[in-house]
Amino acid sequence: MGKIYLASPHMSEEKYEEKYVKEAFDTNWLSTVGENINEFEKSVRDYLGQKSSVALGSGTSAIHLGLKALGVKKDDIVFVSDLTFSASVNPIIYESATPVFIDSEYATWNMSPKALRKAFEKYTPKAVIVVHLYGRAANMKEIVKICEEHNVPILEDAAEGLGTIYEGKYLGTFGKCGALSFNGNKIITTTGGGMLVSDDEELVNKVRFWSTQSKDPARHYQHSEIGYNYRMSNVLAGIGRGQMKVLEARIAKKNEIFNKYKEEFKDIEDIEMMPENENERSNQWLSAMTIKESSKVKPLDVILALEKENIESRPVWKPMHLQPVFEKYDFINENESGISVGEDLFNRGVCLPSDTKMTNEDMERVIKIIKNLF
Repeated sequence: MGKIYLASPHMSEEKYEEKYVKEAFDTNWLSTVGENINEFEKSVRDYLGQKSSVALGSGTSAIHLGLKALGVKKDDIVFVSDLTFSASVNPIIYESATPVFIDSEYATWNMSPKALRKAFEKYTPKAVIVVHLYGRAANMKEIVKICEEHNVPILEDAAEGLGTIYEGKYLGTFGKCGALSFNGNKIITTTGGGMLVSDDEELVNKVRFWSTQSKDPARHYQHSEIGYNYRMSNVLAGIGRGQMKVLEARIAKKNEIFNKYKEEFKDIEDIEMMPENENERSNQWLSAMTIKESSKVKPLDVILALEKENIESRPVWKPMHLQPVFEKYDFINENESGISVGEDLFNRGVCLPSDTKMTNEDMERVIKIIKNLF
């Protein structure tokens, strides 16, 4: 049987991407300037309703330069979601700042407003990085309110959330700036790449300056600030330009996949799909579920059973405060005592195959294996 992927690149059937990449080759604009970059940036900011955007080499570089633009420096404290991938945290360390990890809530799996309030009672951070896990929105209504009370800016890590609408706004547009990822497994891809978006044009212009080695406006090469080689190439931007044309189709397919799992597993008491928020149109980037602790079937049983049949799945992210590299940093638990929400979700969670190229037969194959386990 053919391999079923968790989430893999999916080029358009119309081959828009090939057209724009060929255009880059035909015009010889192969470096970090060109029509593809300009149009890709425009298409994303227009889609999100933002005034400014800058295409970068990765979502991580977008977070990094976003933090710099917010003034994060050595020894500053930055609050960051605990249940996430390390790329959300590494840029804090790049700037020699100090992360403080904020627990999740069960309602969204994302940053807990309750834990965030506790953190503000203990620390005064320079910025807050809110991660939107698996394409689902954090409780931004409460989080924005809390951060505004303390006059602390938000950087949204919307790497997994492009296209999700919450309370009438796209993820990545609630904070001072938002970071996007176009890695190979994301809702759309440039194979590797990212973008920073914001309504603050001055902030984005500064990030653009830093991302091209901070070259001062002079005839000769002159540098007054440290710069970075973080700009996206015109070739990769051509892929992104084409991918934007099929973003809504990919979101529709991801929702179809999630709804199929939800319907098929509704009678299995031990399975609960990741909760859906009110007032949200999720991009459903990855369909995730939890298994009751009392169940005889464990998450690893599901992962191994699928793996045996050449099907990819994976555990939920391991919380950052449990990672050896970050063990010395503080963690704010939503619970007064005992296991954190994030650790509980990690222990019981499984990310199911969510590839937009899956056929109905592929879906049935996955579902049958899981149902047989239970």
